[in-house]
Amino acid sequence: MKNRYERPLYSKLLDRYKDTEQIKVLTGVRRCGKSTLLDLYREKLISDSVPKENIIHMRFDEFGVPLDMDASALQDSLTNAFAEATKGMVYVFLDEVQIIEGWEKVVRGLHARENTDIYITGSNAYLLSSDLATYIAGRYIEIKVFPLSFSEYIDFCHKTKRYDKEDIIDLFRRYMRYGGMPTLFALRNDDEQDIARELSAIYDSVVMGDVARRFSIRDYALLSKLVAYVFSTSGNLLSVQNLVNYLKSNGEKTTFQTIDNYLYALQQALILLRVTQAGLQGKKLLRPLQKFYVVDTGLRNLSIRFALRDVGYQLESIVYVELLRRGFSVSVGSLNSSEIDFVASRNDETLYIQVCENMGDDSVLERELVPLRNVHDGFPKVILTLDRLHIGVTSDGIKVKSLIEWLLEV
Repeated sequence: MKNRYERPLYSKLLDRYKDTEQIKVLTGVRRCGKSTLLDLYREKLISDSVPKENIIHMRFDEFGVPLDMDASALQDSLTNAFAEATKGMVYVFLDEVQIIEGWEKVVRGLHARENTDIYITGSNAYLLSSDLATYIAGRYIEIKVFPLSFSEYIDFCHKTKRYDKEDIIDLFRRYMRYGGMPTLFALRNDDEQDIARELSAIYDSVVMGDVARRFSIRDYALLSKLVAYVFSTSGNLLSVQNLVNYLKSNGEKTTFQTIDNYLYALQQALILLRVTQAGLQGKKLLRPLQKFYVVDTGLRNLSIRFALRDVGYQLESIVYVELLRRGFSVSVGSLNSSEIDFVASRNDETLYIQVCENMGDDSVLERELVPLRNVHDGFPKVILTLDRLHIGVTSDGIKVKSLIEWLLEV
């Protein structure tokens, strides 16, 4: 059996909603660890004395699942499994259920059944933009599963004894370069070629399966060129028209609508994340630009063969995904003559963040401070950096923090 390690953040969320009427919907890019989380949770239920026959598990993306399985067959399989269960709560785990045509109606029926606790996973956002949302409006909780955070990455390193180096900086640079997909820890060897093969397999399964096949995209060459460009330039402010112009300048025949549809498909596959500009201090933007980030820096860097470049944008990507992991909604802050990397909001909390690799001298620090000083409200303003020489608090209350230490905050 493969080694599997707990991820306490998600375990606590599953515990919080255990035995509630809400359907637990785990979403995330392929191979980010959703199935493993459910495997570990089922083991926990058994250790808590839940009878094995009261745990029903079906995974639909593995070998052995009938190729012609549909909603009717799924319904029959569940009916047979319920007949074997004892009295009390029955736990149903449906893994990658979106593969089954008409699955939404089956889940709606399950939700109406007494003493039934339901957990489903999916590798695309369609799971919650489908009829399920209509059928069970307000009766599900989405748990967004991301690749490993840096804190989890360190934990996995220690548990697997994968790396001899204890230097936190070295671990972070490896994390930034190769990303945090949990499957990397299942590799027998961890040299760059093995990592590239594993990440390429994930990339192909997402782009070919969840994007090209799911959305019936026939021009795979155009899709591949778009992905390579967007991944390699992630973090830059762009418009769809910018992308169209770039592709046309490289001899591709395409349209605004085609590229917009391709970007939508990549976002639905949960591999590409979009952050849109938002005007600050009452400034309205008629045509806001957006930044695109790849959900995992390893998948992003695969497109540039792990070259050591654009470190600042890689740091932004890590910070952005961490903000999402912590439950923030995020935009790019636009001022008249400057920009704030991230404006993060959560409930009544707002946080303004600048990300900078190395400030070098006071002039760089001042450049990063200017946009934050142009926002005149009382919410916290922070610069996150790898440069430890400028850590502290400015005279006007702006914090300069170690990016690595911020990632490790609980």
